[in-house]
This record gives sequence, C-alpha cells and structure tokens, in this order.
Amino acid sequence: MNRRLPGTLRNCSRLLHDATLTRFLSTTPKLFERQECQVLVVGGGTGGCAMAAKLSSRLGSNKVIVLEPEEKHYYQPMFTLIGGGMKRLEQSYRKMGDVLPKKARWIQESALNFDPDKNEVSTSGGKTIKYDFLVIATGMQLKYEKIPGLVEALEAPKTNVCSIYSPKYVDNVYGCLRNTYRGNAIFTFPHCPIKCAGAPQKIAYIAEHYFRKMSRRDNVNIIYNTSLPVIFGVKQYADALWKVAKKRNITVNLSRNLVEVRPQDSVAVFEDLAKPGERYEEGYSMLHVCPPMTAPDVIANCKPLVNEAGFVNVDQATLQHKKYSNVFAIGDSASTPNSKTAAAAAAQSPVVFKNLMATIKGRPGKEAYDGYASCPLVTGYSTCILAEFDYNLTPVETFPFDQAKERYSMFIMKKTFMPILYWELMMRGHWNGPATMRKVLSILKPKSKK
Repeated sequence: MNRRLPGTLRNCSRLLHDATLTRFLSTTPKLFERQECQVLVVGGGTGGCAMAAKLSSRLGSNKVIVLEPEEKHYYQPMFTLIGGGMKRLEQSYRKMGDVLPKKARWIQESALNFDPDKNEVSTSGGKTIKYDFLVIATGMQLKYEKIPGLVEALEAPKTNVCSIYSPKYVDNVYGCLRNTYRGNAIFTFPHCPIKCAGAPQKIAYIAEHYFRKMSRRDNVNIIYNTSLPVIFGVKQYADALWKVAKKRNITVNLSRNLVEVRPQDSVAVFEDLAKPGERYEEGYSMLHVCPPMTAPDVIANCKPLVNEAGFVNVDQATLQHKKYSNVFAIGDSASTPNSKTAAAAAAQSPVVFKNLMATIKGRPGKEAYDGYASCPLVTGYSTCILAEFDYNLTPVETFPFDQAKERYSMFIMKKTFMPILYWELMMRGHWNGPATMRKVLSILKPKSKK
C-alpha cells in the first residue's frame, strides 16, 4: 500500500534530491572532462621529470601531462649514504609538485592500462588520457615478496635484516649496522636486472669501514654474495674492486643467489647458479638484501609495448619504440642493455628529447644513445671509485686521471655535489650528463704511448 510521506519528510527528501542533483551536475564536467595532450609522460621519477621539464619548456604550457601517483620524489642515489648514516632520509626527497615543471599538468594517478593502438592510457582515477606522443618513464618495481620470508624479516623487529633500496626500509640499515657486533654480515645481489647495480656492494664496503671505525671488524665477517659471475661488469673497475675486497678481507662469492630468508633462525638460503640444484644455508647476524626487480606490471602486461623480459621495446640508440613511432622510453623501464642508473637517464634525456621533437615535425630522429652509464662506487666513509662506461663496457671517463682508484675527491663529488646537480639542473631539464665536460677536460688527459 502506497502512503505519502509526512510533509516534513517530503521536504527533506526533496531537499536531499535537489542537493544530490546539484552536486552531480557540478561534478559531471570534471568526471567526464576530455583528457588530451600533445605529450603524455608516464612516471615522475628521474627520467620522467627531466623529460617533462625539457618538453614543456619547448612546447609551452598545458601541452604535456605527467601521470604520477606519488607525493614525493626521491633522489635514490642518496639511499646508500643514508644506509651508512651519512645522510638522512628527509634529505633525499622533495614534494613532487615542487619538482615537476609548472608548465606541465600533473595528474596524480597511476596508469592502469596502455592502449598504444588508440593512443590512450587509462588511469586509476577513471580517466582516459589521449595523447599524440608518449614517453614511458615508469622505472622498475621492487619485488621483495619474491623471496620467501624476506618481507617478514624486513618488517619484524630485531631481525637485523635490511635493504637500502626502498624508502620504507632504508632508515633501518644504519640501525642494523649499529646492532651488529659479531658474526656474519651478508650482502646480496639478485638474479635479475636491477637499478644501480653497484649499490649492493657499496653498502658492503661502507659496512666494513663502519665496523673498523667501531673496533668490531675482527669479530664481524663481511660476505658479498652476488648472483653475477663477476664482481663488476667492466674489467678495469672489477680489477680495482677485487683489490679492495682482498685488502679489506671481504669474502666475495660469485653466482650465488638468495632464494629464502628464515628470520626465526637467522638463516639465509642461497642457490649456486654455477651448480644447478645446489643450495647453501648461511647464518647471519646482519643481512642486507637487494630485492628482485621487474618492469612495472602495467607495462609488462601490455604485450605490444614490451619485449620478452617486460621492458619497453625501444631501439637502443634512438630510444624510439620499434613498432609505435610516437612512443619513446627513458630510464629503467626501457629495454636498452645499459646499466640502469640516474646518470644513464641523464644521458638518454637529450636523445629522447631531440628524437621526439624531430618526430613531431615529421622527420626521423638522428640522435643516438651510446649506452653511457655512471656508477660512483663508494668504498667507505671517505673514498669512491667513479665508474663510467658505455654499451660495450668500455670505460668512458670524464676526468683526466685514473678513475679506477679510490679517491676522496670522487667521494665528495658523490656526497655533496651530485645531489645539487640533480635537483638544480637535471630536474629542470638542464643536465644531459658529463659529455660536454668530458670533451673540455680531454685536453688535460695524458697522451697514451704507442
């Protein structure tokens, strides 16, 4: 039986209906706003910010959209120093809104799906962004959960398991150093491509120096277990690092990959990649883990965009997609076989920019990336080996001296000057790597004798 509502309730119902309708009508234009741009940059990390700055400066306001969900932009090369107690976490980041260029539009959402055939990207906020050109700068994702027991060990108290690779865990590394007085301090390198491949051994060298300073070194064994068959990919620097390890009595085990952590027993389980099926259990007092890494799922799941490993399938010279000419990639998400570092992204940025601008104008891109990467290998609280090399793993050194030697000057450059260069130049689109500086300083290098 239908009954009319009392007058007061009828009035309340009508007011509620009117208010709801008004709110819906006022938000409808925003909800269904057409999202379009000339260039869409997906990712607000090192490569994404640098490209957004360059492109928006050239193309003008509101031509570039940056799709990035995070509130903070971290200068990740500082994480190793934070682990050694030389820097604080709050020194490593700035607000994303302060780092991104003002002429670009920031949409603080994640990419949910790529449709390169339609030139569209859908977002976590329900938007569909249509682009003319796309720059993928999504970086890599950390996969701590791939190692059984690792997340539990990292998050449980008093396990003395740590990792410099995540802002969530990096603050605990120095605490683990301070809590270690004896036993095995083990440092690992996973069986997969990673960003900043020198970091897993950098923190080992810093730890060794810390224990010496604290007069604990005689009671602590430093063990570096790497899944790689070499200590470092470039022979000149590998030879130098073997000498460092030998001098400081650091045990280096090659082809040894972490497969499990048992925090309740303080045991790490490793597989020997040179002897399939063979495993080792090692007790630890401290365990530092470099996690497995992959391309982000949203990238890897878009099969037309990626290669078999899940990275954006670009030409290693032009950084332009092999199938979609309006798509480029920069940094860790690209399929290029270079070492994945911030320095590599800096060297890639002018190549992507110039080739993208040429493509916009209907011309072929002629700029070529040579695989340049740099890895400042911090070897303690006052020394650093500055490794620079290209696709061929040939040293490409900037300074007029042997950079394979441990130097205080390179340590100061890493600790003090590189962060300034990053924030003040690279994030504003003005730093393209040290190629120009290298040309200028080359006149000071001694001539090699024939």
